[in-house]
Amino acid sequence: MDTLLAIGVVSALAAALAAALTVAERFIADYGACTITVNDDRRFEVAGGGTLLESLSRNNLFIPSACGGRGTCAYCKVKVLEGAGPVLPTEEPYLDAAEREDGMRLSCQVKVRRDLRIRIPDELFNVRPFAASCVRIRELTRDIREFRLDLNDPAEIEYVPGQYIQLQAPAYDGNEEVYRAYSISSDPAEPDAIELVIRLVPGGICTTWCFEHLHEKDPVSFNGPYGEFRLSETDAPMILVAGGSGMAPIKCILHHMQNRGCRRDAIYFFGANRVDELFYLDRMRQFEKDLAHFTFVPVVARPEAGASWNGETGLVTEALERSLTDASKHEGYLCGSPGLIAAAREVLTKLGMPEEKIYYDAFA
Repeated sequence: MDTLLAIGVVSALAAALAAALTVAERFIADYGACTITVNDDRRFEVAGGGTLLESLSRNNLFIPSACGGRGTCAYCKVKVLEGAGPVLPTEEPYLDAAEREDGMRLSCQVKVRRDLRIRIPDELFNVRPFAASCVRIRELTRDIREFRLDLNDPAEIEYVPGQYIQLQAPAYDGNEEVYRAYSISSDPAEPDAIELVIRLVPGGICTTWCFEHLHEKDPVSFNGPYGEFRLSETDAPMILVAGGSGMAPIKCILHHMQNRGCRRDAIYFFGANRVDELFYLDRMRQFEKDLAHFTFVPVVARPEAGASWNGETGLVTEALERSLTDASKHEGYLCGSPGLIAAAREVLTKLGMPEEKIYYDAFA
């Protein structure tokens, strides 16, 4: 009887083990090691189950993403040639018919469950991680601060004025580690440091970390550079429009223009809701002295009671429309919220500017 019991136990264990192996084999087939082939010449193995965006990042191949993988910015599009499966409902609002036909996907939404073959712009191979130190935090307004980061490894960064980096906020207070995109605002003639202009977003994981947990002398990690927003190589007169932290890439471009001795006509409309939300006024006035054909126009929507303000009022786009009658020969450079971008584009095209001459960086 004991022998029969033992045989039964062994048989049951064997059956359980076989079933477990079948489940494991199925799991491995769907979520085990997968190969990602990039541009047909780079291959690496990753653990299945994560997103394509995460898997590439872990292998030091960084795809731009401004929303931290939530599927709301659509910056992380890549062309998937094989292995992604059908387009997900979370991707549908951000992919037009031509993009779907071409295999474009949101890498933050695509799960790595089998081997993938993808194609990305070659310039993303130049994006790399940086180790830095936060050496200065300066309050610009009640909810906007300037952060200066000195580079440690590598010691210098090369970027095109107008580009951005992705700053890493480490895990804190129950929040996971995240990356968020911030435009570089500093002078590109100083490659050993960058400056960021960051507005506090209520409940924002990264901005809360920057404002409440990051201190001077703390180590900081980021990767970059990213982005196609930049100054054209023409001599066309320029109309620049920004609001809030949209100041950052415009300021960087103005430094670049000064360094090059650029003599293009440029007028910069910067919008704020209140007088105390304006910043970098002295720096802008200095640019007016250093750049022969540059004009800065700050615009305050609703000057607060008691504030001394004799400048433009109302919406920044209203000031733009009051100041110009013909923009057909100009180029437009717009930075800020999607709402500001849309309103400014509408005014500029109404004034005759061709759509293809409007360059913009919409902050998610």
